[in-house]
Amino acid sequence: MTIPDHEGDTAMTLDAVLDTLDKDRDAALERLFTLLRIPSISTDPAYKAQCRRAADHMAADLASIGFDATVRDTPGHPMVVGHNDSAGADAPHFLFYGHYDVQPPDPLDLWDTPPFEPRIVERPDGTAMISARGAQDDKGQLMTFVEACRAWMGATGKLPVRVTVFLEGEEESGSPSLPGFLSGNADELRAEAALVCDTSMWDRDTPAICTGLRGMMSEEITIHAAGKDLHSGLFGGPAMNPIRVLSAILASLHGGEGRVTLPGFYDGVPETPDHVKAQWAALGFDPAEFLGGAGLSQPAGETDRSVMEQLWARPTCEFNGITGGYTGEGFKTVLPAEASVKISCRLVGDQDPHAIRAALRERVEGMLPADCRASYIEHGSSGGIALSPDNPSVRRAKIALTEEWGVEAPTIGMGGSIPVVGQFKDLLGMDCLLVGFGLDDDRIHSPNEKYELSSFRRGARSWARILDALSRPAA
Repeated sequence: MTIPDHEGDTAMTLDAVLDTLDKDRDAALERLFTLLRIPSISTDPAYKAQCRRAADHMAADLASIGFDATVRDTPGHPMVVGHNDSAGADAPHFLFYGHYDVQPPDPLDLWDTPPFEPRIVERPDGTAMISARGAQDDKGQLMTFVEACRAWMGATGKLPVRVTVFLEGEEESGSPSLPGFLSGNADELRAEAALVCDTSMWDRDTPAICTGLRGMMSEEITIHAAGKDLHSGLFGGPAMNPIRVLSAILASLHGGEGRVTLPGFYDGVPETPDHVKAQWAALGFDPAEFLGGAGLSQPAGETDRSVMEQLWARPTCEFNGITGGYTGEGFKTVLPAEASVKISCRLVGDQDPHAIRAALRERVEGMLPADCRASYIEHGSSGGIALSPDNPSVRRAKIALTEEWGVEAPTIGMGGSIPVVGQFKDLLGMDCLLVGFGLDDDRIHSPNEKYELSSFRRGARSWARILDALSRPAA
């Protein structure tokens, strides 16, 4: 990649912004620590006031650096919206999205130190990490962007582009208020593109731009048989066992080559282009090391696909939890009245989650024997997301990241799902630029969550460069 030379005045401006970030490192870290000390656990009603406190804190922080920021009530936890138009009415407009809520820290006894008392942990090799719940997901990530804006305002008195910051307080609890809020405030929030900092780097020295996310279809299925649990000695044999029925249904969902057998499941699944496969191969991904880190040795997906392709470009159907009968200590000889499974399908391309849900239910209904019925609980759905590597925002960000890190930032996929990205596309008509600075070992959602200090500091510098790049004509 050829990195264009910046003209003198512009280069000096960016240098001043980066210098401001470097000089303000200690204060930036303390600002992050202040946010991390707020236990904004959105899924637990006991922390409702703390979620409001976090929203108020972020609105005040944004206002302190020149944003017209307000806290907006929703049926659940509040949203924060802030606008900064210092770049001028004709400047490009971008929406930055992050979330201030966090996962519950349980189990507390597995934390080395209290989860809402952030600290710096230094390693023997000289590297350091920030340890706290939310350190990476998503408080540390969103604050990289806020600190970049703070430095631009401090060094130049304005931002290089118009920016709207939109912070959610329910991302970790399913975002129930988000669709209605987006629909009701579409004109205010709509921008040239959305910027999302909730993804990962390729490794600790190589930034990345995510151009593909898998969607999701989640379903809970319960098979009902007898009206009550039955003694297996008295009824075993003639009485239908719902665990047996459920097991047969689940076994039918995958073929011998790892493919999902639902009719129409692969409709809309694109083939990965050869040049993309070649780029992924050049990243040096080691399937044995990846699986070995989880205590596994053999890939279990589609046998004709690489592990990387299985993760980033292929759909899945997985069983996330099965219950039925007696599962406590000891033994109880019972035929349960019901058995349940939670199923999630990761989706890619143009797969239709509603059609796949219908196909799954049709499979269940078609395999129900007499005396059995099924009930269903829908747990949400979203389609896969793909952004062209040739998108102007992607090209500009790639140049900026290369300038900061000294290596070319690859465009990668992600096996997970970020539903808001699809909602921005569907409800606001916006693509998303996904740039994050997390690492696979950051233990998000787990005890001892961490965020590399280098990710926090260089992430802020990266966003400062990206904001500058987004103000320029496409390369």
